[in-house]
Amino acid sequence: MQQKFKRNFNELKNIVTMTESVFRELGLQPELRNVVDLATEELFVNMVTYNTETKEDILIEMLPHALGLEVRLTDYDVERFDPTNVGTVNIDAPLDERTPGGLGLYLVIKMVDSIHYEYRSRQSKISFIVDRK
Repeated sequence: MQQKFKRNFNELKNIVTMTESVFRELGLQPELRNVVDLATEELFVNMVTYNTETKEDILIEMLPHALGLEVRLTDYDVERFDPTNVGTVNIDAPLDERTPGGLGLYLVIKMVDSIHYEYRSRQSKISFIVDRK
């Protein structure tokens, strides 16, 4: 299943509806939903928040994968930003010593089973796989 979403936080409810539909259609384990919802939401919110140079919609694809589910988010007419190459977050540091930002991406990378980034012709594509272990 694939669908384009406007660059608006109000679209989050529609993304959740898409995920519900995909899980029902594919008969996926419900316990995978939290990971898929959190990772998809975090990546979508980052695209809307930081890729402000474009007005293009964001394409989200959810595809069956031998291991579980593959989710792809594609953002168009944007600068390169590789979320798989962000600095580490020191989660053990006291709050007053932490640098704001990056925690959401850190959680996504830790929660999903694999994550991949492609950038070509001002098109940014982030894909991740959640395994049904």
